[in-house]
Amino acid sequence: MEQIQVKTETKSYPVLIGDGVIDQLQQVLEERVRDCSRILIISDSNVAPLYLDEVKSKLSGYQVNEWVIPAGETSKSIREYEKGITYALRCQLDRQACIIALGGGVVGDLAGFIASTYLRGIRFIQVPTTLLAHDSSVGGKVGINHTSGKNLIGAFHQPEAVLYDIHFLKTLPKKEWRSGFAEIVKLALIRDPDFYDYLEENVRSLPIEDEILTDIVKKAISIKAEIVGQDEREAGIRAYLNFGHTLGHAIEAESRYQSITHGEAVMIGMIFAMKLSEEHFKTKVFPEGFFTWVHQLGYSDWHATLNKGGLLLETMKKDKKSQENKIRMVLLKNCGDVILQTVEDSILTAELASYRTWLKTIAADRVAEK
Repeated sequence: MEQIQVKTETKSYPVLIGDGVIDQLQQVLEERVRDCSRILIISDSNVAPLYLDEVKSKLSGYQVNEWVIPAGETSKSIREYEKGITYALRCQLDRQACIIALGGGVVGDLAGFIASTYLRGIRFIQVPTTLLAHDSSVGGKVGINHTSGKNLIGAFHQPEAVLYDIHFLKTLPKKEWRSGFAEIVKLALIRDPDFYDYLEENVRSLPIEDEILTDIVKKAISIKAEIVGQDEREAGIRAYLNFGHTLGHAIEAESRYQSITHGEAVMIGMIFAMKLSEEHFKTKVFPEGFFTWVHQLGYSDWHATLNKGGLLLETMKKDKKSQENKIRMVLLKNCGDVILQTVEDSILTAELASYRTWLKTIAADRVAEK
């Protein structure tokens, strides 16, 4: 078992990582959620049949309720949030109660937001079950989507602990591995060139091999914890974690969260941001062999929503980093070196319009090199 301590201005809490760490749940509750009156486990329709009973079996002596939401991004909604609050009231949760989020990023975000607002805030524990949730379960950003955009309603509410059991990842489909690994690539690109080189050399297919999975997850969470520790409420460098997300979130929203996962959209967003970075800084930004590697892992660099440049631009303006109707994007100077930059609408319109032609040029150059 590996352990990382997340330290922010408001709280310090452990992240336990490894195969079988769910066995530590009762001990963590006793240490971190003292005098717990009742537990509400929130999970989804994919995860609950696989792991809910196993988690409940670790909670001897506690009064436990469960609430299962429909799997998928559409559950991060005002309607589902209201249902969760109503169910918590029906279960008579008080301020000594604890919510356990058992699932991926959607479950963690929704359950965390319910915990942050129910009775003005109660405690919660993250038990992520996807690779993607290595990112969303750490740092205390919780929330739901609005019809106008992703994560526009939310709060900062740190968990009491995170139990990241690698065992839970074994049932993930390959599409979810791609979704989660994109966020790991993001962390390497914005913060650690050596980590990027390690990933490119050692992860040649997905799922990630068991021998290196724990080490990779630990490194990714360590990077996230370091950034969150310096900037809990995204007043500075934490905004860099949104690399690839400005366009990525817009692609998700315009696809109605149906045809592409979060991480797959973020990968396209990162490619677009790096293209923009090369134009802005007049220098090479893409690591050698980047396209060959990500294509080998099954990522696409295109999605049908990119044909709707005008709609994407308007959706990007609703991004949380935008100011005075100006889009601010995280750009990459070099691997490990990023800035937050205001980008004019005219530039983004032109870059979106030329993106597909540019991809064809990149593909042709790769063929010529062979």
